[in-house]
Amino acid sequence: MALRVQFENNDDIGVFTKLTNAYCLVAIGGSETFYSVFESELAETIPVVHASIGGCRIIGRLSVGNKNGLLVPSSTSDVELQHLRNSLPDSVKIQRVEERLSALGNVIACNDYVALVHPDLDKETEEIIGDVLNVEVFRQTIAGNTLVGSYTVLSNQGGLVHPKTSTQDQDELSSLLQVPLVAGTVNRGSEVLAAGMVVNDWCSFCGMTTTSTELSVIESVFKLNQAQPTSVVTKLRASLIESMS
Repeated sequence: MALRVQFENNDDIGVFTKLTNAYCLVAIGGSETFYSVFESELAETIPVVHASIGGCRIIGRLSVGNKNGLLVPSSTSDVELQHLRNSLPDSVKIQRVEERLSALGNVIACNDYVALVHPDLDKETEEIIGDVLNVEVFRQTIAGNTLVGSYTVLSNQGGLVHPKTSTQDQDELSSLLQVPLVAGTVNRGSEVLAAGMVVNDWCSFCGMTTTSTELSVIESVFKLNQAQPTSVVTKLRASLIESMS
């Protein structure tokens, strides 16, 4: 299911939010309505946490994470780090990264298995990404852009890439990531996909100006129409089996 939402009259919701299969971070100071949209959709399955990073609200662009871990830049204060540790599930590893390209969300795109990273990222950072997020790491550009984290949005079901990505590049990336990819836009033609939307395996949130065509592309590539959180499905299955046996 894909929903439209705004952060204080701003459609770049991916800048203020980080959504994975295990948790959702929302910037502090947004209106309650913004927070409650996430809360009502996600609270039953994953924690929705108010957070800031280095005193900034642009947490979606500064951090990168998946169900296994969360990486934050070195500007994150001890208090912020402790708050994240207390709020997120124990299975999620959290680590600060000393990296020159400190807006990690702009330079890394990942799902639970694979990460695409900026070609100039430190070797050390690449290793940390592999360890903490438990993913295979590939240095890559998207349609000639090095900011792979800004121009790619991935889940374990599919991916959306910069609209100018050639078919050949899409095929190569798709076989690298092992998920179907589609070139598309968000927020009525914006190419900066990760700023305009967030997605996990069962739901997506996009900026208010996202057109219905863009929404239907998002729903089909990320297979959101009949998607259910895995935990819900397994619980349902378990209770069905119990009632039958």
